[in-house]
Amino acid sequence: MTSSEFRLRVAYKKAGRLRFLSHLEVARTLERTARRADLPYAVTRGFSPHMKLAFGPALPVGTAGEREYMDIWLTEYQPAVMLCRRLEAVAVAELAPKDAGFVGTGEPSLSAACTIGSYEVVVDGDGTCVEALEDALTKLVADGKFAVEHKGKKKVFDLARSLPKEPVVGSHDRGAKASILVRMGPEGSLRPDVLVSDTILRSGIDASVGLVTRTDILIEKKEGVWRRPL
Repeated sequence: MTSSEFRLRVAYKKAGRLRFLSHLEVARTLERTARRADLPYAVTRGFSPHMKLAFGPALPVGTAGEREYMDIWLTEYQPAVMLCRRLEAVAVAELAPKDAGFVGTGEPSLSAACTIGSYEVVVDGDGTCVEALEDALTKLVADGKFAVEHKGKKKVFDLARSLPKEPVVGSHDRGAKASILVRMGPEGSLRPDVLVSDTILRSGIDASVGLVTRTDILIEKKEGVWRRPL
């Protein structure tokens, strides 16, 4: 990286029908957005140069995101507010930028630094499901372990490690909502929708998981202390 490059961090949303795009499709769409905005983007070296940009931890397909993040390296400095407006002017509404700012070029990558995901899981049911879901999640967390089987492989999560805080259940106009913090890492992370779905199934609650949204991804400064990447 040369000293003339500047690292712009952009917070954007992933909403509506576009929440069903894959991580690769989102990356391609946002790269085209940066090109249409005529940003002075840097390119990689080598036989196949491409735009220098990087993303935070991938969202599961179907999960919405209120504040997702990408870094794009620029060859010249321009005010971040102006760059964000240029991106917003050409972006698809459901993948629109929310704000932007410059970060140090020596900071860790988003994928390495962002280890906490904040989620909201909407549960479709009647008014009685709030208390029932709260009790069931409390009991499940107290068990300490949660097993998930995927493609014939079983993974057991240590909930004391995977959940930095106990889930919080509240009312929602569709039934209930569970606010869940999940620790993410290269070893994989617990999907909150799977946790809630399994809790509903085990407890016999007459409800189902609806919309799942990652409301933010966070950097853990020390245990119990988090900050936004931007």
